[in-house]
Amino acid sequence: MYAIVKTGGKQYKVEQGTIFKVEKLNAEVGSQVELETLLVCDGDNLSVAADAAKVKVVATVLEHGKGEKINIFTYKPKKNIRHRQGHRQPYTKLKVESIG
Repeated sequence: MYAIVKTGGKQYKVEQGTIFKVEKLNAEVGSQVELETLLVCDGDNLSVAADAAKVKVVATVLEHGKGEKINIFTYKPKKNIRHRQGHRQPYTKLKVESIG
C-alpha cells in the first residue's frame, strides 16, 4: 500500500515506514502531523481525489535541519563586479507511521 501526499508545494510517494525530507513544517520534534493525500493505492484498488482525501497519512517529525550549502556566484565581465552568496534550505525529516 502506498500513497501520494502533498506538502510544501511538492508531491511524495510514501509507504508505511518511509523516511523522507520535506520543506520545513511548523511542528515540534516527536509530534505527529497529518499530510494531504492525493492518491492511495492498495493492491488493485486505486483511490483518487475526494476518495483519497478520506484516507489519513500520519507521520512523525524526526528532526529539523538545513540542507547542503548552495553557492551562488554572479559577476559582470570587464566591470570588476562580483557577488558571492550562499543558501541552506531548511527541512523537516518525517517518518510515515500509518496510512489509512
